[in-house]
Amino acid sequence: MSYPGYPPTGYPPFPGYPPAGQESSFPPSGQYPYPSGFPPMGGGAYPQVPSSGYPGAGGYPVPGGYPAPGGYPGAPQPGGAPSYPGVPPGQGFGVPPGGAGFSGYPQPPSQSYGGGPAQVPLPGGFPGGQMPSQYPGGQPTYPSQPATVTQGTHGTIRPAANFDAMRDAEILRKAMKGFGTDEQAIVDVVANRSNDQRQKIKAAFKTSYGKDLIKDLKSELSGNMEELILALFMPPTYYDAWSLRKAMQGAGTQERVLIEILCTRTNQEIREIVRCYQSEFGRDLEKDIRSDTSGHFERLLVSMCQGNRDENQSVNHQMAQEDAQRLYQAGEGRLGTDESCFNMILATRSFPQLRATMEAYSRMANRDLLSSVSREFSGYVESGLKTILQCALNRPAFFAERLYCAMKGAGTDDSTLVRIVVTRSEIDLVQIKQMFAQMYQKTLGTMIAGDTSGDYRRLLLAIVGQ
Repeated sequence: MSYPGYPPTGYPPFPGYPPAGQESSFPPSGQYPYPSGFPPMGGGAYPQVPSSGYPGAGGYPVPGGYPAPGGYPGAPQPGGAPSYPGVPPGQGFGVPPGGAGFSGYPQPPSQSYGGGPAQVPLPGGFPGGQMPSQYPGGQPTYPSQPATVTQGTHGTIRPAANFDAMRDAEILRKAMKGFGTDEQAIVDVVANRSNDQRQKIKAAFKTSYGKDLIKDLKSELSGNMEELILALFMPPTYYDAWSLRKAMQGAGTQERVLIEILCTRTNQEIREIVRCYQSEFGRDLEKDIRSDTSGHFERLLVSMCQGNRDENQSVNHQMAQEDAQRLYQAGEGRLGTDESCFNMILATRSFPQLRATMEAYSRMANRDLLSSVSREFSGYVESGLKTILQCALNRPAFFAERLYCAMKGAGTDDSTLVRIVVTRSEIDLVQIKQMFAQMYQKTLGTMIAGDTSGDYRRLLLAIVGQ
């Protein structure tokens, strides 16, 4: 699958789009190339699939809390806006009158979308000057410019050269044969092959030995290491669909998982997830969302699972100004909130267009749009709307914050840690690592090493390239 005209000339590929040649694809017949070993979860009316493979209803732990992002360090000091090269004094994206900075995520590199003028990064800041509790030790030092993203280096995992599926299958077979397991051999193979290559290894293993690789791995591994290995061997679209099904199965709903997947994926990815969800689990994703959520949060997720966001990368500045005015009138400028207006604009506009709208809103309303959403909404719909805006500003920074929150404090939200590291490993984990170091003054690898142990830690660090 290709993205015509993408990325725009001179601009690094937009975070969230796989590098050329590494996109997932599905045969036109609608049949998914998932080997046996991926049974539907929960049984019941689902189509019968071989029972070996992935954990059932009791498999993954429920992810922990999902703190609402509170902005990032680097608020301009009272007394005026910082100056930027090429921006005349008193113009550009300085601090609006009243001293309210444009809070939120650090901005992507100052390149242009769609051939327009270069966008100057906006200063970061905290709404109301408050320091979020997730930044320990007081005000951290924060670089005024975002980390430089090297063109062409998005994922930490790339296809291995001189790949031989039969040879890798033999290595894994020897690692699991006899007494004990050679976990290091498993780590060396799994962490250095792309997902597409892992699917070929799985097929070669069954061809050579007449056994299911997933079933053998499950019998040799346990706990977080097992969860991580199984996730790595799931095709990417299946893993997203599996995670959504798991989030809505049984008592309770893991709303943060629904937000993380449906509010961050591309149109193509979402449409493939919807088809896979139907094909593999015999269920309609939209119907499951409607039965497990309600109100404005339900409507936002239903909008997201249509996969119809505008993906034109050019920016209409007049529309941005009009949308900013409409959002102000729907929220800050009235008593009560017109939730449908927020839903319509945030669910349909392209991410570059939303960035322009946020800039226009900040200049017009003397307050950034993320702060207004926090004032007008609460709960999961607030988290969903803010996730969309944060991805429009800087998708890698959103995932960096999710990773940090999964590991900070006592305990670790291993399911979130595994899911983000695995799903972003071939897309933008390089940029996520850069943003993590920039935002928290420590490397992602250092924090993973401090929160995990054993073979699980070794494999995670190998994936993130530590």
